[in-house]
Amino acid sequence: MRSEKGGAGGRPFFWAATPVPDLFRLHVMPRTLTSEKKTAAQAFATAFKPGMRVCLTTHVNADGDGLGSEVAMLHLLRAQGVEVSITNPTPTAPRFKFLLEDAPGADKSQEAVKEMRRADLILVLDISDLGRLGMLAETVQARGVPVACIDHHLGEGALPDGPRLVDPTASATGELVYELAVANRWTVTTPAAKAMYVALLTDTGGFRFSNTTPRTLRIAADLLAIGVDPEEIYLDVYANSPAGRPRLFGEALQTLVVEPEYQMAWLTVPPGALERHNVSSDDLDGVVEFARAIEGVKLALLFREASQGRVKVSLRSVGGLDVAALARRFGGGGHAKAAGLAIPGTLPEVQATILAAAREYIGAS
Repeated sequence: MRSEKGGAGGRPFFWAATPVPDLFRLHVMPRTLTSEKKTAAQAFATAFKPGMRVCLTTHVNADGDGLGSEVAMLHLLRAQGVEVSITNPTPTAPRFKFLLEDAPGADKSQEAVKEMRRADLILVLDISDLGRLGMLAETVQARGVPVACIDHHLGEGALPDGPRLVDPTASATGELVYELAVANRWTVTTPAAKAMYVALLTDTGGFRFSNTTPRTLRIAADLLAIGVDPEEIYLDVYANSPAGRPRLFGEALQTLVVEPEYQMAWLTVPPGALERHNVSSDDLDGVVEFARAIEGVKLALLFREASQGRVKVSLRSVGGLDVAALARRFGGGGHAKAAGLAIPGTLPEVQATILAAAREYIGAS
C-alpha cells in the first residue's frame, strides 16, 4: 500500500497496485476516498433500490460531461438491478452517440415526459437548477418524487428535494460518478469507464484547462487500466465532425473583434449559420477558444441566437478572472474560467448589455 500527496485539502490518496483481472469487468477500489467523501457517497447510493424506475437527465444540449455521467450511471445502476433510462430535454449530439452503443434503447429523450411520469426517482446530473432542464423543468417540478443530483458546479441551485452529491472541486461530474462507484464497491465495466473518461476529457479541454488536477489524472489513469482506448475516444469525440463544422468556424471567426484596452475578444455566430452549414449547436464547441488564445486576452465571449427569442453567451477566461461571477449576474453560471448564460433580447441588444458589463467587470477586476 502506497501513499501519495495530492488529495483535496492536501490529504493523501492511498491505493494498492493490483493486477487487472479482467479488462471488461473490474471492481474499482484502486484508491481510498476520504472518510467524508466515502460516507457521503454511500449515503447517496441508498436512494437507489433494486426494481425501482429511475430517469437520468441533464441540461439542454448535453455536453460530454453531462451525457458521459448519465451513461456511466446507467451502467452502474443497471448492475444494481435498477430500471434506468436517459430522458434529456434535447437530442443527443451525433458525436456522443457512440456512448449509447452499449445501451441500446436506453435513450428515451423523445418520450422524456412519459418516462418521467413513471419514475420513482429522477437523477439530475451536471446541473443543480431546474432552469437548465428546458421543457422538462415543469415535469420534474410536478412529479412529486425525490430528485437526486450529482454536480460539480458552484451555486445552490433550485431542484425539488432529494439526495445530493455535489463537489465544486471536482473537474467534472464524471469524477463524482467514479468516486460513487469506488465508495460503494460497484463494478465498473469498460462501457461505463469510457463514459466517465469522456466526461473528464471534455470538461478539462483534453486535460489542458486549469481544472485538471492530480485527482483528475489519477482517475483517468484508472479508467485506462479498465480498458479505455484514449485514441479511440479522441477520434469519436474530436475527429468525427461534419464538413459543415470547419465552415461554421470560418464564418464565426470572420466576426472576431479584439478590444486590447479591455483585454477582451468576442465572436458572433451569424444568424442562420447553423442551418446553412447543416450542423448543430454542439458543433460550436471549441470556437470560443480561438478568441481566448489571442495574446493579451483575458476574457473571450461567443454570442449566438438561441430559441424563444433568447441569446446564448459563452464566456472563457485566462488567469484569475472569474467569469462564473459575471454570468451569475444574468442568471447564468458555470466555472471560474468557463461559464455561460442565456437572456431574452435581440443579438445586438444582448451584445450591448453583456459587453458593457464585461468591460466594467474587467475594469473592476
